[in-house]
Amino acid sequence: MSFKKLTVTSAFIIFFFYVGLIVSLGWFWDGSIFAESLQAKRTYYAVGLSVAAATLATLLALVLALPAAYALSRLTFKGKMVLDTILELPMIVSPAALGAMLLIFFNNPLGVWLQDNTVQFVFTFYGIVLAQFITILGVSTRLIKVALDEIPQRYEDVARSLGASHFQAFFSVTLPLCKKGIFAAAILTWAKALGEFGASLTIAGSMPMKTETLPIAIFIRLASAEIEETVVLIVILISIGLGILYGVRSISGKRGYA
Repeated sequence: MSFKKLTVTSAFIIFFFYVGLIVSLGWFWDGSIFAESLQAKRTYYAVGLSVAAATLATLLALVLALPAAYALSRLTFKGKMVLDTILELPMIVSPAALGAMLLIFFNNPLGVWLQDNTVQFVFTFYGIVLAQFITILGVSTRLIKVALDEIPQRYEDVARSLGASHFQAFFSVTLPLCKKGIFAAAILTWAKALGEFGASLTIAGSMPMKTETLPIAIFIRLASAEIEETVVLIVILISIGLGILYGVRSISGKRGYA
């Protein structure tokens, strides 16, 4: 087998593995339950809550991720290696553990004071946003850094040699060149936030019509052995996520995500 065939075969093996899982949902598919679920207020609320929380968490993450990614991509400073390593925390620690860490934090004196004097996070919408934010922040920074790494720094150096400041060089040269990569990173971050489950469940709970996101709704239906309803919600989540990602790939064209 040639190297090309080996690599392409590997790609298709992965493809058919995931497609097989999706197709297997058809065994428990029930059209009438699908129509009923689409009309249910609880389903609409779970979808709306998931989209709203994921959007807000992604916007907040981008505010910090963009400058942080620039620092990691362009600058040299003390503690950079340690900082870069800590960003991998959401990738090596389970979301449930991150949620538990947040819950423990809000039970110490500082956390109690913050909740009493600012915003209530435990068992609220804000807790869902915070859980998603913590989960996606490191990933968002890493994805944006990859996009920035593909832009040669000499472009900024030329702009600065012509009198531009750091801010001017970034906003007039670097940002326009990597805007597609940053946009794609934002969408990938949003998709990850949309599917976040463990941290949200731990800190916000699973109260219907209050803190029940789409992934949590799937878990609850499955725990209640409502397999057909579970399949419907999974299909909705997959359709939203894959639909957005496919749209991004279409917009990005051959350049992909970077």
